[in-house]
Amino acid sequence: MIKAVLFDFDGTIADTAPDLGRALNRQRAARNQPPLPIELIRTEASAGARGLLNLGFNLKPGDPEYQALREEFLSFYTEQLCQDTRLFPGITELLEQLDNQAIPWGIVTNKPARFTQPLMHLLNLYHRAACIISGDDTPYSKPHPEPLLTACRQINTPPDCCIYLGDDIRDVQASLAAGVKPVVALYGYLGNCASPETWGAAELINHPGDLLYYV
Repeated sequence: MIKAVLFDFDGTIADTAPDLGRALNRQRAARNQPPLPIELIRTEASAGARGLLNLGFNLKPGDPEYQALREEFLSFYTEQLCQDTRLFPGITELLEQLDNQAIPWGIVTNKPARFTQPLMHLLNLYHRAACIISGDDTPYSKPHPEPLLTACRQINTPPDCCIYLGDDIRDVQASLAAGVKPVVALYGYLGNCASPETWGAAELINHPGDLLYYV
């Protein structure tokens, strides 16, 4: 029996790609490079700065220019953190249904707390969430199971009584490792990995409201 629902943030709860993309394209413009289309940015948005800097500049952690461009990217993103970020259609109604059924829900994301916390406030979700686990709140990030296990401890719910909805293969890997039931948000970013049907999750949904079939 499912007693709680946990959510990834970028690409699952909120469409953050427009603001992430603005920061990246601001960097590209400063270097006389053309802007990248939002459709391309969405494929890497779940991977944060690492994925977007690889997309925009073909840079990876360890490359000589990577750290400086990462700091610049995060600074630009901070300046316009929630200008065009919106909850995905159907999320508001889903969370209302969970609240009405007294089913606790929370956030487990690799996004650093310096962004997660203010965004949750700006989207009017902070005080409703039973837990908020950001990428720097535990020693490990997804696909390691510890962030999900920490969330389960905080909401006092056994992992096998929780669902985790995410849009990236790492979300499924973390769920399976933690003993949480993974559900894939097909409406999310999905990245450039193999087809979501091959990630190992038994359930895949096209709309946030479809999650109610499993609670």
